[in-house]
Parts: sequence; structure tokens; C-alpha cells
Amino acid sequence: MGRRKKIVEKCERLMDNPEQIRNIAIAAHVDHGKTTLTDNLLAGAGMISEDTAGEQLAMDTEEDEQERGITIDAANVSMTHEYEGEDHLINLIDTPGHVDFGGDVTRAMRAVDGALVVVDAVEGAMPQTETVLRQALREGVKPTLFINKVDRLISELQEGPEEMQERLLSVIREVNELIRGMTEEMDDITEDWTVSVEGGTVGFGSALYKWGVSMPSMQRTGMDFGDIMELERADKRQELHERTPLSDVVLDMVCEHFPDPIEAQPHRIPRIWRGDADSDLADTMRMVDEDGEVVLMVTDIGIDPHAGEIAAGRVFSGTIEKGQELYVSGTAGKNRIQSVGIYMGGEREEVEEVPAGNIAAVTGLKDAIAGSTVSSVEMTPFESIEHISEPVITKSVEAQNMDDLPKLIETLQQVAKEDPTIQIEINEDTGEHLISGQGELHLEVITQRIERNQGIPVNTGEPIVVFRESPTSDSREVEGVSPNRHNKFYITIDQLDDDVLEQLRLGEVSMDMPEQERREALQDAGMDKDTSQNVENIIGKNIFIDDTKGIQHLNETMELVVEGLEEALEDGPLAAEPVEGALIRLHDARLHEDAIHRGPAQVIPAVRDAVHRGLMDAEIRLLEPIQDVRIDVPSEHMGAASGEIQGRRGRVDDMYQEGGMMVVEGIAPVEEMIGFSSDIRSATEGRASWNTENAGFRVMADNLQPEIITQIRERKGMKTELPEQIDYF
Repeated sequence: MGRRKKIVEKCERLMDNPEQIRNIAIAAHVDHGKTTLTDNLLAGAGMISEDTAGEQLAMDTEEDEQERGITIDAANVSMTHEYEGEDHLINLIDTPGHVDFGGDVTRAMRAVDGALVVVDAVEGAMPQTETVLRQALREGVKPTLFINKVDRLISELQEGPEEMQERLLSVIREVNELIRGMTEEMDDITEDWTVSVEGGTVGFGSALYKWGVSMPSMQRTGMDFGDIMELERADKRQELHERTPLSDVVLDMVCEHFPDPIEAQPHRIPRIWRGDADSDLADTMRMVDEDGEVVLMVTDIGIDPHAGEIAAGRVFSGTIEKGQELYVSGTAGKNRIQSVGIYMGGEREEVEEVPAGNIAAVTGLKDAIAGSTVSSVEMTPFESIEHISEPVITKSVEAQNMDDLPKLIETLQQVAKEDPTIQIEINEDTGEHLISGQGELHLEVITQRIERNQGIPVNTGEPIVVFRESPTSDSREVEGVSPNRHNKFYITIDQLDDDVLEQLRLGEVSMDMPEQERREALQDAGMDKDTSQNVENIIGKNIFIDDTKGIQHLNETMELVVEGLEEALEDGPLAAEPVEGALIRLHDARLHEDAIHRGPAQVIPAVRDAVHRGLMDAEIRLLEPIQDVRIDVPSEHMGAASGEIQGRRGRVDDMYQEGGMMVVEGIAPVEEMIGFSSDIRSATEGRASWNTENAGFRVMADNLQPEIITQIRERKGMKTELPEQIDYF
């Protein structure tokens, strides 16, 4: 029997014992060594050769991941590890570190109960470290810390024991500050989730040279930091690996400190599911009951050239097996399960069944997308997975040969299904399609994969930045009149408070919440009581308030009013870009007695007209997306690096020394950052490393507004003259 077959059988045996299961994700800033660490764990579990671990990058299964040397897709693997005489099943997800692929990290966190956060000992906690921690904690996932590349402190930086200790402690302090800040507001996390060396929730080591230590491992092996420094400096890394192998240290930490599903699900279910907490279904999910109704949360959709579409996700209740007919949230009818399996890196191994508490890979769920709830009974779906950042850059894609057009449309629809952080706009008339994503690299990877994997040659346009429109003051009351003059709506538009807008951005307030809970969340963010009680709808990042009293026929017309609002807010009056930050109040309405005279053709244009007038009266402005920029550079190139930010309408906020490098931190508009990578390389002779992080939207300077608005209107084929009410530029 082959080694792989044995491992699969062992995994199958352990699946029924939730106490021995650990579902974990490895998350970190880009290039801090996640995938190299995962290789070590796979080698330790006997799944790949020890000799190639660290170079094989077994979890980077796609050709472009190997070429670019970065993880693009989250990859799942199941492995076993013996801890304190008992075998444990570890379902691990290796997640991307690059900010453009943050959506994969968010989705992975829904499937797991523990996050092993990896931090580079030399660079310390970086912007993306903070982002992945926030993604984990928002999902109720417990963190532990592994500080990687400690070998560099010893060999390259030649640090002494005290210097090194201080540096490592400062990394732990930074990470704990982040954890403390984020868990303070979480009522359901009652224990202290900060990490500590004494508690055994911090490990140190070198994924490249395959050694690691933690307090428990030092007690077990008798090795201390003095021995490690001696062996590392003497270049006896093989001996170091043999005496204290990294995989044992990390997998022991996983088994000891991460919760099993039985411990995790009772506090995770209320955080991610808003259904009836007293129902039998809630009980079976909290108890991880493998005999209960089937409940699967799909966190990832992938394509297998042979098996077709594969949905991966966490089984919260019941047992999933071939032939079952299951409901998929938001779609009609049922889907039939064709096969059930577990992941072994790039390969999927079929098994008979996967019970609650595990991560399964399923074929046959044709209607599922990443984020779907799949179940044997109709149920309240899980909370939608809220992605921290939103698309900020768009490219047009068209097939070079018209014959490929149907295949391209199908592929783009598939891309949107696999990655909800990508937005696709398909124009079947012109054959031009727009893809919006998290950054230049995100779109580059998607278009490359369309060409390479689907064999469709495409032409792509220049990257276009996604803007927003937002009111900057409060409007007077405006009137919207229907085309037949028989229906009138009276509205005002106010600016939403920043705190309320932030809650909408983070997905902490939505129409899916119970009304009382939504009211409280809005009041906590600063909205007054009366306003929060009259929230009729939340449309994107705008709130609609119904302040009317007893208006005849308004109830049956309200659906059309909301439709008119949606249309108006999707295409703002400046440049048909989405509107955010508007608080729209309906004060009064005059409606025709006869339903036939207040249909969609009358109500929708009247509301749309009123909203656009109100926005113009509230001095609507264009918002542009901005990025936080961090550049690490030798001191002689510091001027050139800060010049690159300032020359892009950016602002340098801080400059300081860290190790032998200078760090320049600032912000700059996304539009100006296109092409930044080649410019910074030439400005610093290739010696800078940099990182960008999307930082939301800000109002663009007034002197730039008219020109940019005109450009967007021209590009969209709109009239270039602005409506006459816009006279404030």
C-alpha cells in the first residue's frame, strides 16, 4: 500500500473523533515564510520528502504561483500528527500573504478554528500581519504565533542573545497589542487570546533550515537558545533540525493550544449564524453532531480538469456523503452530491463520507458559490463572508477571436463564482467585459489564467481605477416628480457619520440582522434613537430612513421606492460611480389613488430624480481609493523612495530606522500607484522592498475633480457637461 493511501486511511479513521481534529489556517504578511513552513509540516507528517521540504512549495500547486514565488490561492491539506500518544487529524489551509488575494484569507478563516500567524523575525509585524489577524479574530478564530527566519538574526545580523531576545519580545508585544485591541470589543471571547512564550503559544525557528523551538520543546529536548545560536553559527543546521525538528514544535503547538470543533463550534456558531438559537439545528451545530441534519459552509470553489467544479468547506453538522440531495442557499431546487473527498495539497482524495467538524471537498454543487450555505433542510444561511477590502481597480477584457466570446463569458462567470472579491460586468452587445479586483496583480493573475488555463487569447485595456461619490454636506428638502406628474416624493440627504459608515464597511450592520440588534449597533456607532428606529433599508454603504407617517398606498409602493434608490445610488450624478455615505430621508410622498398610475415607470424615475437632486444639493464629490505604502530601503536611497510617494500626489507620514534599513511610510492614491513597482525599482537600483495596503476612499482635491469627472464621463459615453446644479467646483 502506498504512503499516500495509508495517510488517507488514517485521516478517515480520525474523522469521526472531533476531539482529535484541529482545523487551522496559516496566515502572514507576504514573504514571511508560510508556504515554506507548510512544506515542513507536510514533511513531518510523511507526505513529502524531507530533502525537498522548503523548496518544493507543495501547496503552491498552480504554475503561476511557482513562477512568481507567491501563494495566490488558499490550498487545503489534511495530515496526521501524534501528540501525547494520541493521533490527531489536522486540516490545514495555507493562505496567500499578498494583499490582492486577501479574499482567500477571509474565506479560509470561516472554515477553521485556529490561525497560526507567521511573522518574519527581521521585519516584525507588518500591515498585512494586522489584516490577517483582524480577519481571524472577526471570525472568532484563535491565534498562535510562529516567529520565522530567526536564523537571519543569528547569522546575518550577528545579534547577541540580549539583542535577539529584545527583538523577539518586541514582535510578541506588537502582535499582542493587535490581539488585545481587536478582542476587547468581542463579548463572546471570554478567555485571554494573547500569545506568550511561557504559555507555549509562541514558537521560534527557521522554516528554511527546518528547525524550531518553543518553551515546551525546550523543556522536552533540553535545548536552549544558547545551544541553538552555537549550532546555527557553526553551520550545523542539519544537526539542529534533527535535534529539534520544526514540524514537531509547530504541530504539537497546534494540537495543544488550538480548540477542537467541540470546543470551538458553540462560540463560533452564534458569531457566524443568525438563525434561531433554540432550534434543533442550532443544537446539532453546537454539538458537532454527525447524525444531525447536514450543514456545510462553502468557503472555496475550485476547478479540477477531470472532476469539474469542486466546493470546499466546513461541515458544521451531519455527515456529507455521495448521492445526497442538498439545498444551496439562495437557489431553487436541490443539488446532488457526486463525490466527497479530502484535500492532499493539489490532489483530492475521494472518501466514503465526511462527518461534522471536518473540511470537505465536494463535487456536484453546481449552484454553490464561495459563501453558500449547503444543507439537508431549508435553513437560515450563514452570515455572508464580509471581505475587508473592496475592488479598487478595473480592466476591460475582450476575446481576440469573436468565436471565443461565449467561452470567455462562461469563464468570467466562473471566475466571479470562485472569487467573490472579483466583480465582473459583462456587456454582451459590445463584447467588452470589465473585471474589477483588489489591485494590479490580482487582475494580471486572473487574465493570465484565462489565457493559460482556458486557452482564450484576450486583449486587456489599461487599468481603470474605481471611484465613489459621496455627499459632503446636508441637502435641503427636494422634490422628485413622476413622468405623469401624479406622484411626488420629498427627501433630504445628510452625510452619514464616519463611525456608522465604518460599521457598514466592515459588515457589522446589515439588513440580515435582527431589527433590535441592528438598532443597537447603529446607536453604538452614534446614530440617534429615532433615526435608527426608522431604518427602512441599507443600500450598499448608504442608509434609507422612512420618516413618513400614515401615507396611503406607500406600503405597497415601498418596493419600487427602494428600486429607484438602488438605481440612483449605483450611478451617482457626477460620473455614474457608486454612491456611499448618504443618509436618505423620505419625509413625505403624494401617490396617485390608482395603482396603475403609480407603477415602476412612474415611481422609479421620480425617486431617482429626487435622490440625484438631493445629492447635488449636498455638494456631492468624487472619492478616490487610496493605499497605505511602506517602503524598506537602504538609507542612501531614502530620498528617492520618499520622492516616489510624493511625486504621486502622496504624503509621507513617517520615516524611521529598523535594523539596517530605513522605513518610509505614507499614503498615495491607487490611480497614481499604477506602474509603481517598476519606478521604485529603478529609483532605488532594485534595493527597495515595498508593500501597499488598500486604505479605503478619500475626497479628491477640488481642483482635480472637474478634469477626472470629465474623463470618466467621456469613457462611459456620457454627456461631458455636468448638470447645471453642480456649480460648486
